[in-house]
Amino acid sequence: MSIEKRVIRLESHGPAGTGMPEMKCNPEDFASDLPTQTLHVYYDDEELGLSVGVWTTSSMQETFGPYPGDEFVWLLEGGFKMVDGDDCLLDSFEPGDSVYFRNAAPVSWVQEGHLRKFYITYLNPKNEVPTNVPAKDAVQSLDPSISPEQMDIMETTDPFIIKGPLPTQRDYNYFTNDAEDMFVGLWDTTSFESEMAPFPCYEFVRLLEGEITISEEDGTVNTFVKDDVFFIPKGTVCSWKTSEYVKKYYAMVS
Repeated sequence: MSIEKRVIRLESHGPAGTGMPEMKCNPEDFASDLPTQTLHVYYDDEELGLSVGVWTTSSMQETFGPYPGDEFVWLLEGGFKMVDGDDCLLDSFEPGDSVYFRNAAPVSWVQEGHLRKFYITYLNPKNEVPTNVPAKDAVQSLDPSISPEQMDIMETTDPFIIKGPLPTQRDYNYFTNDAEDMFVGLWDTTSFESEMAPFPCYEFVRLLEGEITISEEDGTVNTFVKDDVFFIPKGTVCSWKTSEYVKKYYAMVS
């Protein structure tokens, strides 16, 4: 676990040689028998209420109640269902889906079989907890059919200070949380190179197309390709470079 200002590559079974310890489950959290769950936390800022990691579970059902935070996940293995307080199906999700959850949604997670996910969760203790959140549409998968024509052309290249020709960059917002400080979206760009500078937000990325090279202040060079997942803590001094078209899903905490 780290709160260092470094680029973090997420691996589906935890860092090599580290593994994923089994979690101690609280019976009060479940409306079923206790599952077997494992976890590796890559980044955890308790003061901010921000956590990033990889998690697994066996079959289970969580106790019905308000969902504990805003969350964005990529399902690596297995699917799940969300139900309301009457156990009526709200929606179901499959391996490969990228899904967001709205804080305080009155739902219950139903798991049939094994599941593995990358996640970023956000529950800032300083933010007001939303009330009267409807269960309907509070948990949604990202629509992969969004076309470039549906995306907004960005008027600035924030958060990047561009070296050389300006790229064309587009954005599509899927979800903004109630506190308006977490955003889930789709972003693409033509090739560009940026100056070395502190990154101004926390960002979780699932790379959909292309290749990104992120260089850090100490000379560390990170290269990411399609289906890689990484996280950049706010304040990480880095530069980005792409030599081709890039598209990504992101969850950003400002």
